[in-house]
Amino acid sequence: MFDKILIANRGEIACRVAATARRLGVRTVAVYSDADAGSRHVTFADEAVRIGPAPARDSYLQGAAIIAVARDHGAQAIHPGYGFLSENEAFARTVADAGLVFIGPPPRALAAMGSKSEAKALMEKAAVPLVPGYHGADQDPGLLAAEAARIGYPVLIKAALGGGGKGMRIVTAAPQFAEMLASCKREAAASFGDDRVLVEKYLQRPRHVEVQVFADAHGNCLSLFERDCSVQRRHQKVIEEAPAPGMSAERRRAMGEAAVAAARAVGYVGAGTVEFIVDADGTFFFMEMNTRLQVEHPVTEMITGHDLVEWQLRVAAGGTLPVTQQQLAMRGHAIEARVYAENPEKGFLPAIGTLKHMSMPAAVEFRRNLDDNGFHDPAAVRIDSGVRPGDAISPHYDPMIAKLIVWGEDRAQAIARMRAALADFHIVGLANNVDFLARLMDNPAFVAADLDTGLIERERERLFAIEIRVPEDMLAAACARVLADEAAASGANGDPFDMRNGWRLNTTYSRTLTLASAHGVHDVLLDYGRDGWRYRHGGHDEALAIAAHDGSRLRLRFGHRLLTASVVRDGDDLHVFCGGRHRTLRLVDVIAHAGERDGDGAGLVAPMPGKVIAVHVAAGSQVSKGTPLLVMEAMKMEHTIVAPDDGTVDAVLYAAGEQVAEGAPLVTFARSDA
Repeated sequence: MFDKILIANRGEIACRVAATARRLGVRTVAVYSDADAGSRHVTFADEAVRIGPAPARDSYLQGAAIIAVARDHGAQAIHPGYGFLSENEAFARTVADAGLVFIGPPPRALAAMGSKSEAKALMEKAAVPLVPGYHGADQDPGLLAAEAARIGYPVLIKAALGGGGKGMRIVTAAPQFAEMLASCKREAAASFGDDRVLVEKYLQRPRHVEVQVFADAHGNCLSLFERDCSVQRRHQKVIEEAPAPGMSAERRRAMGEAAVAAARAVGYVGAGTVEFIVDADGTFFFMEMNTRLQVEHPVTEMITGHDLVEWQLRVAAGGTLPVTQQQLAMRGHAIEARVYAENPEKGFLPAIGTLKHMSMPAAVEFRRNLDDNGFHDPAAVRIDSGVRPGDAISPHYDPMIAKLIVWGEDRAQAIARMRAALADFHIVGLANNVDFLARLMDNPAFVAADLDTGLIERERERLFAIEIRVPEDMLAAACARVLADEAAASGANGDPFDMRNGWRLNTTYSRTLTLASAHGVHDVLLDYGRDGWRYRHGGHDEALAIAAHDGSRLRLRFGHRLLTASVVRDGDDLHVFCGGRHRTLRLVDVIAHAGERDGDGAGLVAPMPGKVIAVHVAAGSQVSKGTPLLVMEAMKMEHTIVAPDDGTVDAVLYAAGEQVAEGAPLVTFARSDA
C-alpha cells in the first residue's frame, strides 16, 4: 500500500478519499484554489497546498503544478477523483512519466474511451450493441444535418468528449438542427476544450442503466451490478438507485457480461462505469464508458458492502480484486439523491451563495455498522458532502451540496427512508432542490418505478404543482418562533413593565403579526393568555403554546395537535421546516414599510454571474413571449434569457463576450400592454 497520496480534486470526493486513506493508514496531500482555502476537504487531508486562483483552468486543471506538488511532498500516487483531470489521458501519461502512480485506468484505456466516437467504434468491434448514429470525424455542419435526417428525428447531439450532461441537445425537427448544433458545440468547447460532436437516434422514453465494473492489473475483471440513473434534468442525474427496478436476472447477467467485455476490450484497470440506454422493450445499447469512479458509486457500495475507494487504492498499489464474480452478492435497495444549489422552478438554474444554515439527518458512517455477512445495518443513512454551514457555493465549480444515500430491505423501504431523511435536510441561504427531491419521492410514477429519462418533464404538472396557500401549522410555527425570541429578549429583573410576553393588568392583550410569503400577506391575530396564545387566521381559532424550544427547533401545541418544526431566523426572514415542507416567511413591520412600492420591473437581469455568449435581438426588436433574447454561460452551462411577454426590446446592455454580475440588467423591455 502507498505511504502518501495526493488528492487532485475537491468537494465530497476529496473528503471521501482522504477518509478512506486515513482508515488504511495512508497519508494524504490535498490541493486547493483561492476559492477553496477553507474548504472541508482541506481539513480532511494531512497536508494541503494552494494550487492557484479560483478558476479551474488556473488551478485544478493545472496538471504540471499538481504533479510538482505531489513530488515535492513525497506522494507516491495521485487520486484524480471525478471531473477535472480524472479522464485526461495526457495527465495520466505525465503522472506515469514522473514516476508516480495514477489511481485510475491506464492511459491507453483513457484514450480509447475518452472520445465517444472512438469508443463506439471499439464497442462495435467487440459486438457490444450500439444506438444507431453517426460517430465519424467529419464535422461539417451540412454532413451532420444530413446524417441526422438519415437517422431520423428526434436525434441527440452529444459532445464527443462530453460528460455530466454538458454539450447535449435533443433535436426534434430539422429546422432546429443548425441552432442546436451551434449551441452544443459552444458548450462542448467551453467544457472540454473540443467542439466535436456525434449524432444519435434519440430513443423515446428510454431508461439510463449503467454497470459498475472493476478490474485489476492481474487480468481479473468483474461487474458489481447495475444502477438506474434515469431520473435526470438537463441530461444530468438527480436520483440514482441500485439495483435497477424491474431488472431480470437474465438481463442483469447480459448487461454485466457486455460491460466486462467493454472493459476487457481496452485493457481496463480500476473503477469504471459502462453506461447503457435501455429501450422500452428491454433492449439495451452501449452509450459510453466513464473511465473513473462515478458520483453515484455509493449506491453500489450500499448494496454490496464493498468500499470502492479502498479497492481503487489497493488495485493501484498492485493488489488483486478482493472477491470473484461468483462471490459478489446484492442485498436490499439503495437510493442516492443529489442535493444541489439550484432553483428547480427556474429551469434548475444553478444558485450561488452562503450556506447560512445547514442541518442534516443523522447518518451512519459507511462501514461502521456491518452485520456478520459484511452488509450494512439496514437503518444506514449516508451523507457525502464537501461543505459545511458557513461555506459558500461559488460560480467556479459544480453546485452540488451533498449526496444523500439511504438503504432499505426493498425499494419501498428505501423510498420511505429517503422521504424521512429529506424532511430533516434543512438549508438556508441559497436556492436548493430539497423540496423538489421530496416531491420526486412522492411522485406516483417514481414510486411505481415507471422510469425513463423524461420522467421529470413528463411529470412536470405534478412535480412543480407547488401549494400556494401557506399551511396554518407553518404560520403558527413562524409566530411561535417570533414569540419565543421576544420572550428570550425580555427583561430578567422581574419588573412586569419590562416584559415582552404580552402581560396586561386586568385585560387581554391582542396583537397582529404580519407575515409575507411569496404568495401574499398573512395577518395573524394573537390573543395573549396565561398559558399561551389564541391563534386566529383564515377561519382558524386555535390555542397555541410552546411545549419546548431549543434554538430553531420548536415543539408546539396547536389546537389539539402536537407539532415539531424548525424555524431558522435570518433577520426578518423566517425559514419554516415542518412536515417535510419548507416555506420562507418575512416578518413585516407595517409602519416601517408604509409607502414602499415595487419598481417597474421592466428590465431583465442576470440570474447569476456569467458571460454573454450570444445576442439574438437588437434595440427596437418586436418579440413575442418566450422569444430568445440572449444566451449566458455560467458554470459551463448555457442559459437562454427569453422575453417575459409580447413587447419591444428597448436596449441590449451587453454584447457577446462581456462578463456580467448577478442581478445586472441585461435587456430593457417594454410590454405591449404597458
